[in-house]
Parts: sequence; structure tokens; C-alpha cells
Amino acid sequence: MRLQDEQAARRPAVLVPLDSMGELRLEVALNFVRRLGDQRVGLLPAALRLTSFQKRRLIQLLHAFDVHDLGGGPRDVAAKVLTSDHAQRRSVEWKDSHARRKANRLIHDSIALVERGYLKLLRGF
Repeated sequence: MRLQDEQAARRPAVLVPLDSMGELRLEVALNFVRRLGDQRVGLLPAALRLTSFQKRRLIQLLHAFDVHDLGGGPRDVAAKVLTSDHAQRRSVEWKDSHARRKANRLIHDSIALVERGYLKLLRGF
């Protein structure tokens, strides 16, 4: 929320809801205040840090979205993102392939991520 009063610009404030995530919100707010004051800010709180698996998955999803957005289908995603040789198989073998199922899932999940699903990241994944 933004106050239109000229006093508000000289005395900024942070509102922190006191709910089950109050401590986490307070820690993030303190980091924000430190950053505003040109002070050094440490790492994100542990609850907001992505694991290495989550980072790899998000990178994979964004790559899959790029391939799909450029007109690629599940075979293209399987070949370029999953580096699977299953994408080169005949259609009968491809249809039953785990790479096809995974590529379709990546496409579906990547579209959801790009269309506001990224907001889950702000809630701690």
C-alpha cells in the first residue's frame, strides 16, 4: 500500500502481518530495510532458499517453455531439454516412451509456471 501523504515519503514503514509466517516476514522485512539503508544483506531465510533440485527443475521448466514457445512439441522438448534419444524413435515406440510423458508434463508445468505459477516461489515453493 502506498500513502499519498508527503510525510510518508520521509518516514517509510513496513507492515508485517503477524500470522504463522510472521517471523519469516519480519526477517525479510529487516533485509529490505537493510538494503534500503545500503547495508550488507545476507542470504535469504532458509525457508525461502531453493534446493539444488528445485533450481534444476525451474531451469528445466523455463527451457521447456522456451522450446514450446518457439513452436516445439514434446519430441523437441525431449531432445533439447531432456537430451533423450527417445525423441528419435518411431512413433509407436515414442508413444509409450517415458520421455514423451515427461516432456508433456514439462510443457504443461512450464506453461503454468509462466502464467502466474511463479508466485508460488514467493510463498516458499
